[in-house]
Amino acid sequence: MSVRRPVIAFAMSDSVRGRVFPERVMREYAAAADIAGILTEYTSDHARSVLARVEVLVTGWGAPRIDTAALDAAPRLEAVLHAAGTVKPYLDPAVLERGVRVSSAAGANAVPVAEFAVAMIVLAGKQVLPIARHYRQVQDEFDIEASFPGLGNYGQRVGIIGASKIGRIVIGMLRAYAFEVVVYDPYLTEADAAELGVISVALDELLRTSRVVSVHAPSLPSTIDLVDAAGIASMPRGATLVNTARGEIVDQDALTRRVLAGELFAILDVTVPWILEPDHPLYTSEHALLTPHIAGSYGIELERLSGVMLDELLRISRGEPLAHEVEPELLAITA
Repeated sequence: MSVRRPVIAFAMSDSVRGRVFPERVMREYAAAADIAGILTEYTSDHARSVLARVEVLVTGWGAPRIDTAALDAAPRLEAVLHAAGTVKPYLDPAVLERGVRVSSAAGANAVPVAEFAVAMIVLAGKQVLPIARHYRQVQDEFDIEASFPGLGNYGQRVGIIGASKIGRIVIGMLRAYAFEVVVYDPYLTEADAAELGVISVALDELLRTSRVVSVHAPSLPSTIDLVDAAGIASMPRGATLVNTARGEIVDQDALTRRVLAGELFAILDVTVPWILEPDHPLYTSEHALLTPHIAGSYGIELERLSGVMLDELLRISRGEPLAHEVEPELLAITA
């Protein structure tokens, strides 16, 4: 099998490159390809000289957007390898239209998000938030079952909103538990649901009947306030909503009202705005757990992203198809 050394360049912010591509990882890339340069923009003379040579562009968070001008400056460009999640903010549709292959590490980035969501679902079923609060108050033995009826995960219904990459990984991980898993996704066929081992239901039924609801839908114009005030009002008292997707998918004001009334629990890794104002009541509510979008790849998890894209680079070197190629027809309905 013939193997070639593509000419590559990195395009992302300096801080991201240092985190996702530390020197040890950069040496692995240098062993597989000729590195023409590291770019933070595409307009300078230096950037144009790099683009003129590049065959593969490795991008990440903070990368400059690949527009038609950048494409015109890169006549040899054949692939973009995005070592992060969604590619939407980083490339003009002309990239795919001109036949440039695009691969994304969205699947790899989905893994820690799914792990976080599953952990929160299990903890919600065990009613960890209210039990920990009560234990902190009494600091003594108490009748756990009498104080918290319905405690536990066995046979409980978990509702998954969105059979996305992350949603499907969550579903797979939940097979290790004795949950009844229902899913709402307008693009999920009955055959797909059967293959996933879940029950496909309407959104109103999911919200009305699930003990825990976990949001994994993409942020699109059609999904803003997908979980609206009426849906939140229908959720049973004591239910938990977990959101690791995007804050705008949920009517946050309606959710906040029920959380502050002590009727629902909320585990929110995302909010609107991205960081709530300092005096927002969810910060101090004992029915809410807020985290600063930690579900995605951080720390040692970032190496998974660069590793997946290195595998894609080696596939290009060997003339093989990409394993994580972005499908143009699905781009409009993904995150």
